[in-house]
Amino acid sequence: MRKAIILIFISGMLIATAACKSDAKKEISATVVEFTKEATLSIFKQDTVAHKVLDIEIADDEYSRQTGLMYRDTMGDNQGMLFIMDQERQQAFFMKNTRIPLDIIYLDSQKQIVSFQENAQPMNKTSLPSGVPAKYVLEINGGLSRAWDLQIGDSISWELPAIVNCQLSIDY
Repeated sequence: MRKAIILIFISGMLIATAACKSDAKKEISATVVEFTKEATLSIFKQDTVAHKVLDIEIADDEYSRQTGLMYRDTMGDNQGMLFIMDQERQQAFFMKNTRIPLDIIYLDSQKQIVSFQENAQPMNKTSLPSGVPAKYVLEINGGLSRAWDLQIGDSISWELPAIVNCQLSIDY
């Protein structure tokens, strides 16, 4: 009798575990990430006149660089994501779990555009290489590079918002 109770208990646990794993997969596929402005980025044509100004998110750690713009259903034309890589070298991106078409703009350590991957297709796992060394990568909505007439040699700069100084007082 005791063995039967133990077997029933173990079977129940296995079924519950399988159900949890199944639910977890459903949650991940239903994930939607909202845009959070972290900085302002300006794109300059070669004549140094600010051409476009964007609100951006910054991906500067391993997790944010790997996640990128995955699980987004939309992004405004004045929004993007700037990836800051650890070192300047050839880079490659893909569109796994990315639901919107993107232009991927590769920039060197001088923040100048060195190559493009235009209209990267959503959910595609094909590698989209820079072809040349890049330190920064800017992702914007697909088609905007062409619409904005961006060219190799154009550059970017960005500003982080001012941090308000505050003091925390704790009374014990």
